[in-house]
Amino acid sequence: MNLTVNARAGRIGAGRSTRRSATEGAARAGLAARGVIYLLVGLLALQIAFGDGKRQADRGGALAELADKPFGAVLLWALAIGLVCMALWRLSEVLFGSVGPDGRKAKKRLLALARFVFYSFVAYSVLSFATGSGGGGSGSSDKQSKDVTAKVLDMPGGQWIVGMAGVGIAVAGVWLAGRAVMRSYRDKFKLGEMSPGTRRLVDITGVGGGTARGLVFTAAGAFAVRAAVDYEPDKAKGLDDTLRSFAETPLGPWLLALVAVGLVLFGLFSFAMARWRRV
Repeated sequence: MNLTVNARAGRIGAGRSTRRSATEGAARAGLAARGVIYLLVGLLALQIAFGDGKRQADRGGALAELADKPFGAVLLWALAIGLVCMALWRLSEVLFGSVGPDGRKAKKRLLALARFVFYSFVAYSVLSFATGSGGGGSGSSDKQSKDVTAKVLDMPGGQWIVGMAGVGIAVAGVWLAGRAVMRSYRDKFKLGEMSPGTRRLVDITGVGGGTARGLVFTAAGAFAVRAAVDYEPDKAKGLDDTLRSFAETPLGPWLLALVAVGLVLFGLFSFAMARWRRV
């Protein structure tokens, strides 16, 4: 009897260990893929800030930039696989919970579900681009944003839906920036495995990158609210138009350059998460 119980416990333990290893590998691959996209978008935005932007500073522009590099097709497929891994990792958090004392609570699982849906869409768009079948990855984020906003505004209660979505995005941006400033990400890192210098670099990329990312989300949400209030879908902006709007402020291209550097920092922060995040 004891032998049977021990054998069953051993199989369960082996299964959990295998699942944990697969989850960790998927998480690290996904975070690295996210880092590549943010890094490329930030670099494209920097080019725009200094008057040399030939491509849109969004996911489509980043993928086109990657495709032009040596072994571009291989890089695109690697990025797509990494994003599929990201989606699967978030799905595992929905099913089994995430790390931390409250990782199995409903709130965490719902947040993981939202992330799973988002990264599933991103992975699909990149896969579409890699296979040459079109899709969200190859299109302009600005056109997509305007088209979706126009369709929703034509629905019953469309103005409220767009307005509430915009408020939600803006609030999420403030939340992301606030958590970055408070360095809330530290509880997800294996700080004991880092040198003091590495921890300082992680803080620089985490605070600077997270704040810039939150600012972009907040601005995009504000434009969606404006589109809803004015009932004008053209006032909704995708990532590229949102970034370009920073150059239209009194600070001019310098604010866009500052935000672009922040997005590059967030890309580097994602690489750090891929290396040291607790999964």
